[in-house]
Amino acid sequence: MIVVFGSINLDIFFRCGRLPRTGETLLCDEAETAPGGKGANQALAAARDGARVHMAGAVGRDPFADEALGLLSAEGVDLSALARSRRPTACATIAVLPNGENAIIVGSGANLDARADLVSDDPLTPATWLLLQMEVPYAENWALIGRAKRRGVKVLLNLAPAGPVPDEALRGTDLLVVNEVEAEQILSARDAGGNLRKGLAELAADHALTVVMTLGAQGLEAFTADGDAFALPAPRIRAVDTTAAGDCFCGVLAAALQRGATLREALQRAVVAASLCCTRAGAQTSLPQSVEIDRALAELGRNGAGR
Repeated sequence: MIVVFGSINLDIFFRCGRLPRTGETLLCDEAETAPGGKGANQALAAARDGARVHMAGAVGRDPFADEALGLLSAEGVDLSALARSRRPTACATIAVLPNGENAIIVGSGANLDARADLVSDDPLTPATWLLLQMEVPYAENWALIGRAKRRGVKVLLNLAPAGPVPDEALRGTDLLVVNEVEAEQILSARDAGGNLRKGLAELAADHALTVVMTLGAQGLEAFTADGDAFALPAPRIRAVDTTAAGDCFCGVLAAALQRGATLREALQRAVVAASLCCTRAGAQTSLPQSVEIDRALAELGRNGAGR
């Protein structure tokens, strides 16, 4: 099983030729809504890749909640650990540029009421992966990591959006996923001599964890606790929308590891899934099914892995 503790949002997308300047009103042809939130996106990505997923978080008592939960419910994610908050369901506005890049603002709302005790001890077993992000109160993440490690649960922390992580929480984490900006932030308090990769390798060794740095179109680099380091390229694609690509990566990575894949196998599957995600518009609507990932992996194998 995969337990996801994290954010649940309703996303509002605007497709723009550029971003507005300060004080400027920019008109777009239309806006569209879709379910999102890093936690919910990762839960759905894992479920679509065949995992049994238990989602814990909070939504409001407003009409946005039903839409935000729609795809999770339809695809069999266990929502029994959800809280209903007096705050509104979280909402994100996402401006998507023609090259697929985006700019996002999130109104956290009910996500601020996500609590670690929403997750009971029952699903926290040595066969479980716990998947966390940083759109809920940090202290709740750290409390849940402590509980999880006492019960033998494996922990994947996606440091997105970037924030401070106490050493104790890092020591309880098995797999840390960051992008380059997040990597720079977590290393800002450490003396790595300005060498990002050296700093990540030292972080992995010092806290007995694996660190994965995602590099967008360039793939990823991984650093393990025992000093191994390797890179994996991403397939060549034409990006339409990069929203949720990182969430797709984390959800599929957790699903593959939970099934018993090796780290390298799981990372290869995750980077291919994230690439597929970028070829489609939206957040949860862009997440691929397991059969699509299998097909893309097979095609990658036929053509030779990498860019």
